Amino acid sequence: MIQTINHGAIRELRLDRPPVNALSPELISALKKAIQAAPGNGARAMILSGAPGRFSGGLDVPVLLGLDRPAMAALWRDFYSLIDAIAGSPIPIVAALTGHAPAGGTVLALFCDWRVMAEGDYKIGLNEVQVGIPVPPAILAGMRRLVGLRSAEQLSVSGALLSAKEALRVGLVDELVAVERVVDRAVEWCQRLLALPAEAMTSTRRLARADLVGIFEVDLEPELQRVIADWWSPETQSTLRALAERLGKKMG
Repeated sequence: MIQTINHGAIRELRLDRPPVNALSPELISALKKAIQAAPGNGARAMILSGAPGRFSGGLDVPVLLGLDRPAMAALWRDFYSLIDAIAGSPIPIVAALTGHAPAGGTVLALFCDWRVMAEGDYKIGLNEVQVGIPVPPAILAGMRRLVGLRSAEQLSVSGALLSAKEALRVGLVDELVAVERVVDRAVEWCQRLLALPAEAMTSTRRLARADLVGIFEVDLEPELQRVIADWWSPETQSTLRALAERLGKKMG
């Protein structure tokens, strides 16, 4: 489900779960472990990428609807642990958005150091509200940090999906390049950062990202309980099942 490609000291973790790199329990767990292991295995920076045209379609709703309550609670805890691992990584992480990156795909990018996205007709955004899921507070905090309070409110409450150009304009991504150049540009950005005096860069990065790391340093159990309860609300379940039915017909 994950291809590991080394560009010298830069480790690319390429999501490889066709057709859309949807986040299943197994992929979430594998990605978290790969991110946590990379610094100890010689990596000095990381890149999260996907196939050309598709970074990640977000949570795999059809699969998740088949989980029982304990399994769904475990998934949410693991997902929080994944984004905590990204936020608190001791080495820089770039999101190489090689295509569409809605919902969970956007969440992964929010907590990275830098985001480069493919030019073209690709979409990104926290569209959870559109599919019946309230945006969790920790994720909203990441969005606020990136685009500011007012833009985060407008985008999250409406569940808006943005074009690549719109995402660049509001600060949701940092740069746009041709789809075939996304990973190369991510490597270049990492190389430039790693060329700096290591101790000074690492110390300053740690200080600059302290607020992001701080999102996960409080007791998140009450929040997780609310997030899990929201998943099982009748409105959310009804909306998600309608979405799964539409996806099934589209795939058919």
